[in-house]
This record gives sequence, structure tokens and C-alpha cells, in this order.
Amino acid sequence: MTARQALGKGLGALIPEKGAPEGEGKRPLQQCGIEEVHPNPFQPRKAFSEEQLQELVDSIREKGILQPLLVRRRSDGYELIAGERRWRAAQRAGLREIPILVRDVSDSEMLELSLIENIQREDLNPIEEAEAYKRLMEQFHLTQEEISKKVGKDRSTIANTVRLLKLPPEIKLSLAEGKITMGHARAFLSLDGVDKQRLLWKKLLSAGLSVRQTESLVKRLRTRSSPTPRRSHPEWSALIEEIQRILGTKIRILGDRRRGKIEIHFFSPDELDRIIELLRR
Repeated sequence: MTARQALGKGLGALIPEKGAPEGEGKRPLQQCGIEEVHPNPFQPRKAFSEEQLQELVDSIREKGILQPLLVRRRSDGYELIAGERRWRAAQRAGLREIPILVRDVSDSEMLELSLIENIQREDLNPIEEAEAYKRLMEQFHLTQEEISKKVGKDRSTIANTVRLLKLPPEIKLSLAEGKITMGHARAFLSLDGVDKQRLLWKKLLSAGLSVRQTESLVKRLRTRSSPTPRRSHPEWSALIEEIQRILGTKIRILGDRRRGKIEIHFFSPDELDRIIELLRR
């Protein structure tokens, strides 16, 4: 199986089971000097937990490295495809040699494999994940549908994650640090303008608002700033609220039961794609 064929099937598809024979043209597991291995320039993960890293250091000192690092060759040694946390921990543990598995992959495959590994391990924070998706789209010209197949997530999930990058820097940092959740961030995105988003963010941090409370506050802020619409039929208020919860955006029902229209609001091309995906289901 080539690296390209393995993409989307998980990182394990590129690493044979212990004792399994290597396929034709593939190099077996081997040892190399730890100084010969260089970090992955496409690594989507920026933050490494110091506590978890130390736990891995202790484990490596006791048991060694149980899973080889996936690498590709370069002129002055090897470049990591996957396993940077193990590589960092091995350096701290004082290892001089580490087990590696050499694979021939392109730059785009490097990023895809790094992304898949971290998603499978749930190691990326939402902003790191969003930046990795954006890089796959912009640098390697992959569509959201192609990315969804590679990482095993719905296309709408990819779209919603990438939308997080539109938030102001301080809100993105709060999300990356776990001070707010994805639910909070999605509520911010439904507000027009960064000033309103920052105002709500400060209120959330000071008052410790839940996601439901944040969504309720967003609804009030949007109602205040919206022009007075034609009045919907009173009995539709519950229906409007239910549809807005399902679609995750503002809607209006105008007219009466004999004749009228439903307006669905969207605020970006990605949001339109997300809504269309929901309607198709």
C-alpha cells in the first residue's frame, strides 16, 4: 500500500503490525541516531502539554519507545512525518537511538498524515485544527469534501471549524487555551462585527456564561441591532426557534398559513455551504 492509498485509512495503515512482513519496496523498521531526525515543518500542532510530555519521558525511560517514528529521508538525515511528541520525549529521556519507519511521501501527504495522527489522538486544539484544514485547502488545493474523507469527519464539520479563524485573535487564543468551548465560539460567529464579538467574549469570561446563556445573549444582541421585521404569526414563535436551533442561524417566517415565505440568513460562503448540507439531509 502506498502512502497515498493509506491516507484516510488512518496512520496505522502505514505502520505494519509487530512481526508483520514488509511489503515490496518498503524499508523495515530500523534504528537511527536521534540527532539525525528533524522536526516536521508541516506539524499542525503548536502546543505540547508539559505534563503529558513528562509522563511520556518517564514511560520511555522505563519501557523504551514502543511505536516507531514515521519519517521520510532528506539530505542530512530524516524528517518526521508523525511522532514528534515521542521524539521530544526521547531527547529528554537521553536516548541516543530511536526506532524509525521510513516512508516516501510528498509535502501534502506529510501535512495530511500529521493532521490525521493528531486528530485520531485528539491532540489538536480547535484553532490548530482549523489552521491545518485551511493549509490543506490553500496550499495543497484540497476541497472540504476531500479533506472530510481523509480525516473521517463531515464536510460541514470541516467548514464550521475553518470558520473559527474569522474570530478576533484574543477569542481564538481563549478557544485554543480551553477557556471557552466550540459552542461558545460558534455563538460568537453569528454576531455581525468584531466589536460585538469582543463585547460578548468579555461578558462570557467575567460572568462564566454557559453555551446556552451565551446563545441567548447573542439572540438578544442580534434582535436589538436588526431592523423591525414584518410581524410573524404569533403561533410560529416556537417553530422559528426550533428551526433556528437546527440550522444554527437566524430565520424569519413572513405571511400567514395561506401564503408566505421563510427567510434563512447566512453570513459567509462557508455558512451557506453548511446550511445547504443540513437541508440536503
